[in-house]
Amino acid sequence: MAWIELFIAGIFEVVWSTCMKYSNGFTNLKFTIFTFAGMAVSFYFLAMAVKKLPMGTAYGVWTGVGALGAVAVGIVLFKEPVTFPRLFFVAMLITGIIGLKLTSGH
Repeated sequence: MAWIELFIAGIFEVVWSTCMKYSNGFTNLKFTIFTFAGMAVSFYFLAMAVKKLPMGTAYGVWTGVGALGAVAVGIVLFKEPVTFPRLFFVAMLITGIIGLKLTSGH
């Protein structure tokens, strides 16, 4: 269950970071509210996950999932470039997340 909670936390990290972009520097009230709501949900599920998982593993996976999601959202919604170096580093993030999962002991 902890890994599911951690994945949900990572998904909501992507939600809040995307909403923060749309908030236009917190000048758009709707997206500002969505940003802080997403943060609250993300932190709640992260807090639940670290009750059962090692803190370093949980935090590393949480930020990794958030980073991967942010890159994907950037490419799809904001037309950010898809280049070999970016894809290489995305692959490294995925490798790191899998490595943390495999070595966590959980």
